[in-house]
Amino acid sequence: MSIPTLTPSLLHGAAGKPTLVLGPSLGTGSLALWGPAVPYLKEHYQLVAWDLPGHGASAPSTEDFSMAELASGVINMLQALETDGVMQAGTPLFYAGVSIGGAIALQLANDFPGVFAGLSVICSAAKIGSPEGWAERAELVAKAGTPVVVAGSAERWFAPGFIEANPVVSTDLLHNLQDADRFSYAHACAALAGYDLRESLAGMNDPILAIAGAHDSVCPPSDAQFIAEHAPNAQAATVDTAAHLAPAEDPAATAALLLEFFASISQEKIA
Repeated sequence: MSIPTLTPSLLHGAAGKPTLVLGPSLGTGSLALWGPAVPYLKEHYQLVAWDLPGHGASAPSTEDFSMAELASGVINMLQALETDGVMQAGTPLFYAGVSIGGAIALQLANDFPGVFAGLSVICSAAKIGSPEGWAERAELVAKAGTPVVVAGSAERWFAPGFIEANPVVSTDLLHNLQDADRFSYAHACAALAGYDLRESLAGMNDPILAIAGAHDSVCPPSDAQFIAEHAPNAQAATVDTAAHLAPAEDPAATAALLLEFFASISQEKIA
C-alpha cells in the first residue's frame, strides 16, 4: 500500500480567487468530466482538477492504495501546487468530486478536517456497492482490460437519451475509460472495496453538499440524503436530468448548486 502520486490539471487559472479542486469518477479523466462545467465556474474560482492513477494525466499506480491514501495523495498534490506558486496560501479552498472523487470528499472531511472551506459529494455515497462486487470487477479488468466494462458503464453513467443527444461528451468519457490503465483501475476498485464511512459521518463538521443524479442507479438520491441526515453540516440536492456523471450531463445545473452552496459558506464567514 502506498500514497499515489496524482497529476493536477489547471482547468482555469485565476490568481487571488478561491481554488475549487475537482475530483474524477472511476474510468474518466478530469478534463472530459469537468470540462463542460468550466464555463459556469471559471468566473468565480481557480479550477484545479486531479486524475486517478492511470487515468487522464496521472501516471499508473504500481500497487494497491486505500481511499485514505488517495486522499493523502490529493493533499500532497495541493501542497506541491502551493509550493510552486500555482495556488496562493491563505485563499479559500473548496472541493467537488464525482463518484470515487466524491467519496474522496468525505475521506478528506474525515481525515483532514478544516482544510477545505466546503466540499461537495457528487453522484457518490458514504459506501458504494459491495466489497465482493468491487473485488470481482478489479479481477475482471486486471485480466481483460477496461474495454470489458465500457458497455455496462455507458448504461450506468448517463441518463436516458443523453448519449444520442450529446455524442461528443459521452464518446470522450467512454474513450477515457477505454484508455485507462487496467491495473490502476483495478487498484481503484480495491480501494472502493475497503471504503465505508457511514459510521464516521457524525464526526465530519465541514460543510458538505451531497448532489445526486435523479437517474443514478449506482448512487441514488437516497445515498445523498443519508449523508445529509448523518453529517452535522451537510445538505442534499438532486439534479433531475443526470445519472452518474452530473457535471458532464448537466453542467449548468451542477455548477449552479455548487456556486450557491459555496457562496453561502463564504457569506457565513463574512457575517
